[in-house]
Parts: sequence; structure tokens; C-alpha cells
Amino acid sequence: MLNPKALKKLRILMLNYEFPPLGGGASPVSYEIAKGYVKLGHSVDVVTMHYKGLPFYEEKDGIHIYRVRCIRKKKEMCTTLEMFTYVVSAKHFLKAHLKTHNYDINHTHFIIPTGIVSLWAKKKFGLPYIITSHGSDVPGYNSDRFKLAHFFTKPLLRKVCNGAKIIISPSSYLSELIKNKIGNYKIKLIANGVEISKFMPKKKEKIILSTGRLLKRKGFQYLIKAVSDKDYGYMVHIAGDGPMMNELKVLAKKSKTKVFFHGWLNNKSQEYKNLLESASIYILASEKENASVSLLEAMSAGCAVITTNVSGCPETVGEAGLVFEPRNITELRNKINYVIKNSSKMVALQKRARKRIVENYDWNRLIKKYEGMFQ
Repeated sequence: MLNPKALKKLRILMLNYEFPPLGGGASPVSYEIAKGYVKLGHSVDVVTMHYKGLPFYEEKDGIHIYRVRCIRKKKEMCTTLEMFTYVVSAKHFLKAHLKTHNYDINHTHFIIPTGIVSLWAKKKFGLPYIITSHGSDVPGYNSDRFKLAHFFTKPLLRKVCNGAKIIISPSSYLSELIKNKIGNYKIKLIANGVEISKFMPKKKEKIILSTGRLLKRKGFQYLIKAVSDKDYGYMVHIAGDGPMMNELKVLAKKSKTKVFFHGWLNNKSQEYKNLLESASIYILASEKENASVSLLEAMSAGCAVITTNVSGCPETVGEAGLVFEPRNITELRNKINYVIKNSSKMVALQKRARKRIVENYDWNRLIKKYEGMFQ
């Protein structure tokens, strides 16, 4: 893509409408990639959304973070209209910024909305871009949030993809979905990763943990129903926030196994770290996941993982976890029973999960694959 000699030190612009502390799984992924580029000697400027209480500019871990004024009501979620305000504000900011700041490459996260800005910057300033897709930006991935928006944006999706030097997908599942729903573009598979020293296996407690946005497709309701029939001797902890919070709390009151809601926890907080590292079992009951960072973090922390047998989840856990059919409460209940009643199996799953992370999902190795995309 670029002159190999330039790889000694690249000037990288990174665009993502969500960047820590905002957003879900794609947010920390973009942060780790940006931090990784800096460690390799490159300079990185990020242009992202502003949110109340955050500075409009800050430098963190060597990353220069610019936040543009937008409409956004919630830290953990963003509506289509709110995303559009980022497109407008980012264009306005970059129109002036790119006259005084030169970049070799633009690494964009999400085909839309962010890719719209990148396509514009390429046409106006000649700045090439690569895209990392994360799932919700692809038609057919998310049935409950962006279905209507994707109906109108297919031509735009194709233009953005066509303008990119390469599209990076964190999973084979998403790669095929892009080809089937948008077009057969040049796609490179690079998995999401974790900093393997960030979450370490520690003494386990009788905790079943599940984390994420409290959306219907995430399946928290099925987890609660699965443990409601009796007291399993474990407490279920749910960390996250979203529109299903009240409904889930009503379900939890009927459960014979205690369910505790933490609300939204920053994955960089000590509270989150302590909870994850002490959890014996981690459950991701989602109907659709690309390459779940939460699942990777749980595996790194040495949890016995149970997740669904669809989308990107099976390729993430491999033989290191148990899988079940989405929405199948009976099958999930049986998997939970099996792990709890077989302590040796639980320990074996915990060890396999950690081993798989170290061997396949270390950010230090994966960042070099990203850097190779610039050649």
C-alpha cells in the first residue's frame, strides 16, 4: 500500500465515532490498536465523539485524541441520528485540521458512519484509508438496531468499501457477511485481541458473570431464566446497561439463583478487573457477535466460558469453551449444570481458555499484522 521505507514512522489518522470511555467492544479495540501503533514508533491522532465531562483534546498513552462536538445522550449507546452528528462535526473539524496536519494513512473503524467521513477526506485531500469493520456496520448483522438504516445505506456502503485500500474483518463470519451483503472487496482477517497481562487468572469464586449492552439480542433474559429454576449455589453478576434493564430486573426477582446488576462498568476499572478475574464462569448468550472483546477478556482471566454456537463466537472460543443454541434456555441450563457439577471439567476449561488467548489473541502479535497492511 505505502512505501515500505515510510514504515520507519507513519503519521496515522484514526477515525472512530466511539473511543474510550464511549461505546462497546469496538471502542477498546480501536484504542488498543492506536496504542500499539504508538509503541511501534508511529504517531496517531484520533478524531472521535465528544461527550459531557470529557476534554475536547487530550493525550493518552502517546495518542492525540480530538473530540468533536456531537449530540450523544448515553455513554454506552449511540443512535443513528447521533452518529450522523459525528459525520457532520468530523467533516467540519477535518476540513481545517487537514490543512495543517499531514497523514500517511487513515485507519477507520466502521464502514458507516465513520467511513463516510473517510471517503470524503480521500476525495477532498487524497488521504488513503483502510477500514476495520465491527459488525453493526454490516447489513444482516444486527436485526434490532440498524435494520432500517441499512435499508437506505447500501449504495453508500458500497462506495465506502470501494474507496478503501483494504477492509479488515476480525472474524471469518463477518468477512463472509460483508461479501454477501455489500460486495466482494479485498478483505483481510485480523482477529481482535487482548493485552494478555491485563486480565489474569486468580482465585475463583462462585460467580457466573455476563457483561455487555443490555439489548434483546444479547440474551441476558435467557441466562436469567436458565438459572431461575433453583439455587445453583452461584451468584449471577450482570455488568452493563441498556434498554432491557428494567425488564431484566423483573425477571431476576423471580429467580431462585440470586442475580446482581452492576450497571455499566468501564473495562479499565479495578471493579471490572476484580469481578472478571474472580468469576468462575462467563456466559455470552448473544444471538449475534462478530469477535467479542468481552469474551476474549473473560478467557484471558481464566473463566470457563459458555457462549452461543453462531456468528463469531465458535471461532473465538474454539475447543476452549462450551456452546449452545441461541435462545435455548434448556440447553444453556444443562451446560451450566454440567460445568458446576464437574469441577475438573471447569478447571480444564479455565486453563484452555487462558492458553488459547496467549497463543492466538495477544495484541502485541496482532498489531504487527495491522502494521503489515500499510506495506
